[in-house]
Amino acid sequence: MPSPAKTRLPPPTSDPDSTLPLSTAPATVPAVTRHTPARGPGWKPGPGSRVVVAPGRARLADEARLLAREIGIPYAGEDPVRRGDIELTDGTGAPSGPESYTIRTGGDRVLITGRDPAGVFYGTRTVKQALRSGGTVPEGEITDGPARPQRGLMIDIARKPFAAAWIEDRLREMADLKLNQLGLHFSDDQGFRIESTRHPEVVSADRLTKAEVRRILALAESLHITVIPEIDSPGHLGAVLKHHPELRLRDSAGRVVPGAIDIGNPGSARLVDELLREYAGLFPGRYWHLGGDEYQALTRRNPEASFPSLAAKARAAYGPGGRVSDLATRWVNDRAAVVRALDRVPKAWNDGYFRGGEVSVAKDVEVEYWTGKEIGARPPEEYLAEGRRVVNLNDEYLYYVLGEPNDFTYPTGRRIYEEWTPLTLRGTKPVPSRYDSRILGARFAVWCDLSKAQTPAQVAQGIRLPLAALSQKIWNASPPPRNWQSFESLARRLS
Repeated sequence: MPSPAKTRLPPPTSDPDSTLPLSTAPATVPAVTRHTPARGPGWKPGPGSRVVVAPGRARLADEARLLAREIGIPYAGEDPVRRGDIELTDGTGAPSGPESYTIRTGGDRVLITGRDPAGVFYGTRTVKQALRSGGTVPEGEITDGPARPQRGLMIDIARKPFAAAWIEDRLREMADLKLNQLGLHFSDDQGFRIESTRHPEVVSADRLTKAEVRRILALAESLHITVIPEIDSPGHLGAVLKHHPELRLRDSAGRVVPGAIDIGNPGSARLVDELLREYAGLFPGRYWHLGGDEYQALTRRNPEASFPSLAAKARAAYGPGGRVSDLATRWVNDRAAVVRALDRVPKAWNDGYFRGGEVSVAKDVEVEYWTGKEIGARPPEEYLAEGRRVVNLNDEYLYYVLGEPNDFTYPTGRRIYEEWTPLTLRGTKPVPSRYDSRILGARFAVWCDLSKAQTPAQVAQGIRLPLAALSQKIWNASPPPRNWQSFESLARRLS
């Protein structure tokens, strides 16, 4: 018979004392999906409390160590669980669905069971917030998981450089909100902000080193956040083209088109593909953002007349009906083929998908829908009806543009919380609910058009409540359980 020290306790059960009140759901951001109340005092750290992992679950040690450090109790590895402990495990007994988890609290113990390590991690976020907001993890059972698989923040570090430490602080905030993607737009007309060994000439003086990026990536991985890099092309390449003027696009009058690369020049593809391959070796995540938006050749009234060389190449490739937009579409498809071969899922901005051409963007390129205002932009229903998968970056609610140019205003957490839903892809009108399954999630975007309008500290402060509101709306599909004033107060307390 095993000794008492090695006896494994049964799963937590609630205190049968009927004089104790029924528990209530913990106050967290985002709110948990379901809480089954029970009578009992709940759990809080006490003398001798520890965080342990179940036998054979050493893979959860990082999650356990972080929680132990945050709530001020020891981590005890795979030691037998005892009263006062929090135990982490995954697999058997977990709810269905990636990133989901349960928390069972009773008998002065807490058991977090995740569908996968990410689910376990999110369970620890709930425990951390419950202790901060209410002092205890409530008695009973929490069953929780995300309504959308893609949830995150995008930062334009090309127009405005941000220090690695600033980005790391945002990752920590995102993790507590159960956000799982950070987009880094690191190349634009104003700057190219990550060190390059293949093309060092294009890199701006104020940039992140690869060592700093690896540090960011290591932290992101530990917090179950995927970093999505973006080298935007064929537009927004001014910083690169400054050092490769031979690849600049010129119109029929010989004038340089700002930021636009000549997609008819084979050297253009070689240069961009070399950069894509180099940075794919740095960023290990599943996704790659190709950009594809605002190619200035296509803003002309008659692109074929303004760029006769491109028009001729389009006709040669696609017949008499070939247009410059077909070449731009082929550019996106060719870049998608490069990153697909590197085992990445390609993404592109929605205004890089054109209707009525001889060629269309490949169906596996995820649509990052941000606007219906740009030339080439189409109503979101068109993309969804084609069977495409879409991520919501609605510029009406989710665009934080420094300096508020071009009629942009800083988004507020209240508007997101009270008005926006993942179905609201363009403006304020949602798409029909039949398209719900094709909307993968949403990201909040920081764009630095007028880079000196705010300091990094002001940006961090300005996006805090909008990010909290976004996390609520994409984690939990139910109407928010709190009014805005209550939610705002809770979000400020937890941050």
